[in-house]
Amino acid sequence: MAKSFLDSQFKLTENKTNVKTEIIAGITTFVTMAYILFVNPDMLSIAGMDYNSVFLATCLSAAVGTLIMGLYANLPFAQAPGMGLNAFFTFGVVLTLGYTWQQALAAIFISGILFIILTITGAREAIVEAIPNSLKHAIGGGIGLFIALIGLKNAGIVVANEATLVGLGSFTDSAVILAVIGIALTGVLMALKVRGSILIGIVATTLLGIPMGVTNTSIVNSFSLDITPTLFKMDFVGLLKLGEASVVGALASVATVVISFSLVDMFDTIGTLIGTGQKAGMLDEKGKLPNMDRALLADAVATSVGAMLGTSTVTTYVESAAGVAEGGKTGLTAVTTGVLFLLSVFLAPIALMIPSEATAPALIIVGVLMMGAVKGINFDDFSEALPAFFTIAMMPFTYSIANGIAIGIIFYCITKLAVGKSKEIHPTMYLLAILFILRFTILPH
Repeated sequence: MAKSFLDSQFKLTENKTNVKTEIIAGITTFVTMAYILFVNPDMLSIAGMDYNSVFLATCLSAAVGTLIMGLYANLPFAQAPGMGLNAFFTFGVVLTLGYTWQQALAAIFISGILFIILTITGAREAIVEAIPNSLKHAIGGGIGLFIALIGLKNAGIVVANEATLVGLGSFTDSAVILAVIGIALTGVLMALKVRGSILIGIVATTLLGIPMGVTNTSIVNSFSLDITPTLFKMDFVGLLKLGEASVVGALASVATVVISFSLVDMFDTIGTLIGTGQKAGMLDEKGKLPNMDRALLADAVATSVGAMLGTSTVTTYVESAAGVAEGGKTGLTAVTTGVLFLLSVFLAPIALMIPSEATAPALIIVGVLMMGAVKGINFDDFSEALPAFFTIAMMPFTYSIANGIAIGIIFYCITKLAVGKSKEIHPTMYLLAILFILRFTILPH
């Protein structure tokens, strides 16, 4: 019997799946991660970017990355601008380091090109292997805390306090009450394992915000399909002239930002591909994922495309596990998700009325999910525990993902050398530690 086009294209029979299963899996993945369509524009608009344009860029970059993953790598993973990476873009690179969002997009584009080169040469996998597992787990946990802090701040639950640095917000404020309701509602849905809990929580909280006077329905009419405010707005010249005293200083400063974007993206992508692939039984006898190189290339290309469109780093989403759990095993799952992201462009009028109090619960819940990574850290070994702790703690305490990564790497090298375990330190770690030390002590930050 002749195979259908879809069966031949995605090798459905070989993977023991069918069209119906793959499409349902793709829809499930989309529903589970569609919250990014609302959260990402909300996050990047804080950096001064046009909300409407970022929404369109989010839809298109997610569609491009996910379609490449499905058609080229034939894997069931979806991509979109990454949580944590968008926070680093806004609060770390723009608001803390002082780059413009145009310069930050240029840095992301460079990191994407770098990733393409590293992936083609096979160096990207080698770099990932140099970072110890304890720090990989710590980075995930630290980003989780950082995202949760941002969500609590956006919700008005955590506020500035001159005496104690931070304090508890006012629960007589209708906006804060709405955010708390959203957290409780989304949390209950997650506990009940309802698919699409985060998206349902955002929509329900937004609707509840209408009678409470928090949701502003009047801005819906301001939507347009104009992406030009962010399209091709990368500022490479400005990126290299950010008030540095020398060309060397400028390049070192830019390198730090690019490396920070790159490290977080690498850990997100590799961890998602391996972890989800293992759950789906897709790994070979050596524990490797088939077409891993193609999956990494899809991620790299999507990052550069995303920067050109006007959004932060595009990465592979752990929510892809929801589709895999529904039986998705091939690229048809990803293609289904990608098409839905493309169609989401027309959801913009709805997205524009989503208040930050409705997206804040999503940030907090995602933070909870990411904290699970700390289970892989051996806290009984202090030479592992201290660097991991600093990686986790310094992200929210310094409001910077890059600081957490840098300090963790530095202390990993220090503690391992001190206890005579230098053999556990990959040479690349020394190079990264030196770069970050220079960043903190000599270069402006």
